[in-house]
Amino acid sequence: MENFRDFHVADPFGSDWHVQFKYNQNGISIRHSDSVDVGYILSSGSQTMKRVVVLHHPMLLDYTKRTGRALTDTWCSRIAAIKLTHTIAEAGDLDREFLQVSPAELAECDAEFKTWEDKWLKEHAA
Repeated sequence: MENFRDFHVADPFGSDWHVQFKYNQNGISIRHSDSVDVGYILSSGSQTMKRVVVLHHPMLLDYTKRTGRALTDTWCSRIAAIKLTHTIAEAGDLDREFLQVSPAELAECDAEFKTWEDKWLKEHAA
């Protein structure tokens, strides 16, 4: 995913969703949740909605400790964008404002991101 801040995703029903990144924020400050909350605005035609991808902080710490992956804002935002892309493309649980990421989904999203990252580095290496 070249641009995780502004992208389009088609759902199985033929709608094209425009997804715009709005924020990456510690959930403690807004919801008293030990999480990283990544907020997006989704729009398709006249329909607009706010969705928040929730990455639980203890899960992130465990995953990054096991894998050596750096815990950064950019990484969290890309993981969240991949989760949201899958949710839309698979007609997932878009009726929920807060979309939780499970440990298995975190690993799957990170593997997808790693594939993209490796390809991008090969194409753009000096």
